Amino acid sequence: MNALTALIISLILFFPCTPTTASTDIELPEDFIQSEFEDLSRQAGIAISYAPLAPAEPLGILGFDVGIEVTAVDIDQDESFWTEAVDETPPSYLIIPKIHAQKGLPFGFDVGLEYAEAPGTNIGLIGGELKWAFIKGGMAIPSVALRGSYTQLLGVDDLDLITYGADLSISKGFGFLTPYAGVGQIWISSKEKTDTVDLDKENLSLTKGFIGLKLTLFVFSFVAEAGFAEVPLYHLRANLSL
Repeated sequence: MNALTALIISLILFFPCTPTTASTDIELPEDFIQSEFEDLSRQAGIAISYAPLAPAEPLGILGFDVGIEVTAVDIDQDESFWTEAVDETPPSYLIIPKIHAQKGLPFGFDVGLEYAEAPGTNIGLIGGELKWAFIKGGMAIPSVALRGSYTQLLGVDDLDLITYGADLSISKGFGFLTPYAGVGQIWISSKEKTDTVDLDKENLSLTKGFIGLKLTLFVFSFVAEAGFAEVPLYHLRANLSL
């Protein structure tokens, strides 16, 4: 069994089939008002914001992580801005599967890319990051890193939504386990693109914290992370790692 085959099997075991909703397409109705658009932009922005899913320590010039992940966003399904903006009653959790890759560079830098499409919806996203571990860490010293990130909503004709992020994270490895935590700021830029409503552009800023744990087993790694903002986010990831 080669490494790629083993990774695929481990992903099937690690990520059970995620439920899909009948239809959760985002479409802004004619009677949508500015306050509802602001609330929708905030929660949708949090949902697509970049999730690190990696410790602060750098991967190194030869290192990389590539795999798949699942994000579950605990949305306020009973709020009017969700019930009016989707075709059916929205789910309590918005499930977003992703492909995520990170590559180590010289001088403590890592770059990352992610792509996602949420099943049963018109919601997709693309994003990227640049991380700098200005303290690389060691046997007795934790790693500390700065990260800049970007995400853009895809597939929703009625909404142009972009997020920018900056965060500070810290991690310390203990054998095959590496816990990490961080805090940062998200800036959300949201603009409606319909002919039926006339809403002002929303520019929002909010703080998001996160904690996570990476488990490394030979050439595989598994990551669990929780994000804390206006709505909580939960992430699981499985990688082929070097």
